[in-house]
Amino acid sequence: MLDEMTRAELAARLDGIRAAGTLKVERILESPQGARVRVRPGREVLNFCANNYLGLASHPEVVRAAHAALDRWGYGMSSVRFICGTQEVHARLESRVSRYLGTEDTILYSSCFDANGGVFEPLLDAECALITDALNHASIIDGARLCKARRFIYAHSDMADLEARLREASSCRRKLIVTDGVFSMDGDFADLPGICARAENHGAMVAVDDSHATGFIGPTGRGTIERAGVQGRVDVITTTFGKALGGATGGCVSGRREIVGLLRQRSRPYLFSNTLAPVVAATTIAVLDLLDGRPELRQRLARNTAWFRRAISDAGFDVKPGDHPIVPIMLYEEALAGRVADRLLEDGIYVVGFSYPVVPKGQARIRVQLSALHEQSDLEAAVAAFARVGKELGVIGK
Repeated sequence: MLDEMTRAELAARLDGIRAAGTLKVERILESPQGARVRVRPGREVLNFCANNYLGLASHPEVVRAAHAALDRWGYGMSSVRFICGTQEVHARLESRVSRYLGTEDTILYSSCFDANGGVFEPLLDAECALITDALNHASIIDGARLCKARRFIYAHSDMADLEARLREASSCRRKLIVTDGVFSMDGDFADLPGICARAENHGAMVAVDDSHATGFIGPTGRGTIERAGVQGRVDVITTTFGKALGGATGGCVSGRREIVGLLRQRSRPYLFSNTLAPVVAATTIAVLDLLDGRPELRQRLARNTAWFRRAISDAGFDVKPGDHPIVPIMLYEEALAGRVADRLLEDGIYVVGFSYPVVPKGQARIRVQLSALHEQSDLEAAVAAFARVGKELGVIGK
């Protein structure tokens, strides 16, 4: 039972987080996900903080597919895959993802967090090396902690430092380099050609978490691997169905047939977690089919991204460069990021301040995320609100 001393200690820690201006508050939505949402109590605001890149979370075709899937396949499986938790629709989704990504095989997980938590431990033992970018996602960090491999961390996107870590790991029996395809706090891309070249020179495998790219990055939306032209040179792709691909839940590992085969036998989040809900599996197939015929969604997202990045920079804000729809507007001070986000919400713009531990101390920011759903008038309203609030709080000049 929680004793009073422990209760008081935990309360004091929460008070400290609140005093530092880094308390994360969950706002309640009273509407479906979209470019405009209703925030309790019933106030409509423009939404610039969702991963709904292609606007499919509440798309009518996607909702219809979900209804049909629910009627056809039921609500849940109540079991894990190897007992009685596999339906035809799960196998069909794995085949469809493999075809979409150009890989040999795919295995489903309840989230990409679980995929990253389950992929390393079966592949790497204490005689192996896991070589990871310093800014990789928390799920990769946690997955690395669960395996016995020696861990080598290279400076963010620093190919010279990656080369040094590979040499340091030269005596290891097996080596795996893992990176985000897109780094979610900065919106920058991994140097996949550089990583693949060094992996090949040192006999290492490559794994890429493409959660913030699958469906909309690259000439046909196949992600950072397609964008970088390294198809066939990446051994493992992990990604999510919970962002551009409809925004629900679920994830996967896709890649070499032998790797996926071993994960089916040894990956703990796969073996000991309930199967992905069949409605999500079936609807994700429908989303992938829809994307193949709707390039205008990617094109509109790219136009929105380019316009907003240019306009918010012209307004005087410190914006990390790039061309991804993640647009980090740097404020540096934790409490200031929270105040800016709160004031913008009052002005009808829903964004979130990001601070430690989500980003390093002293690197607080507002992370704006663009969607194909945003109209030009939405973008203009957001830039105008940022300018008003930025001047009011001294972020930009009068």
